[in-house]
Amino acid sequence: MDLLSFLTQEGISPDLLGEVSAFRTEHPAGGDYAERIPEPAYLYYGREIWEKALAALLAGGNLLLAGPKATGKNVLAENLAAVFQRPLWNVSFHINTDAASLIGTDSYDGEKVVFRPGPVALSAGYGGFCIFDEINMAKNEALAVLHSALDFRRVIEVPGYDRITVDPGARFIATMNYGYAGTRDLNEALSSRFMILSMPSIAKTDLERLLSRSFPGIRPQPAGQFCLLFEELDKKAGHQEISERALDLRGMLDAIGLIQKGIRAGDALEMCIVNKSFDQYEQELIRDVIKSRIPAELGRKELFE
Repeated sequence: MDLLSFLTQEGISPDLLGEVSAFRTEHPAGGDYAERIPEPAYLYYGREIWEKALAALLAGGNLLLAGPKATGKNVLAENLAAVFQRPLWNVSFHINTDAASLIGTDSYDGEKVVFRPGPVALSAGYGGFCIFDEINMAKNEALAVLHSALDFRRVIEVPGYDRITVDPGARFIATMNYGYAGTRDLNEALSSRFMILSMPSIAKTDLERLLSRSFPGIRPQPAGQFCLLFEELDKKAGHQEISERALDLRGMLDAIGLIQKGIRAGDALEMCIVNKSFDQYEQELIRDVIKSRIPAELGRKELFE
């Protein structure tokens, strides 16, 4: 399904969708990097968040998606690139990320030294979307090279070569999760260059729709129990009774996928949820929550029609 049709069904503002269509017409997909336009495996559910994100990007802004684990930050970022039909580059930040890994570096082509562009330079030059995953993991010195690209100047200076003018279709989307080991606060100069969107936990009704779309034929009653299980894990993580390791929406989807292949629910959830924690006491707490909702012997025939 084209994402515009999905968003129409979700009740997104027709005016916003009209502007997205106009953007796609003005910046047609294609060229050398057309294969980078994503085809999302999962869709993001949440009308208000969709409308705010679309408005921010249509206004020409850069978007920072901030929120705890399992709120769909990366899913939404990929969905946005897909709905705007833009090639997508990803940068996963870590403590050793430097300017060269973002902008590019020197390379020898067999005859001379040339500039080999990095993901930021490529997305800027070709009008792509660039996702900065866990941007608060990076050193401020590395991010400083992005300041002119992220503000009204929209240029990237490449020392020793030339400047890159950011294409009008290019957008930068960052994600961040407070509290991860190695994270830090963004400095004021960088945070001021983003529109910041706080990502809420997925609502039970939206999670039910995600499961029904991801797994056609799943029975409503056991699917509802999986949604309640996720809610309970979310609450326990919020109250710090368990760590966020068990709060793993991708893990739950993986577990349902294993059940679909014939693995018992108890074993599937052990592999995809329980074993994400390495503390035995915490594992027992997680097992107790799971047992209260999902029978260990639940199989494919009970879960799917």
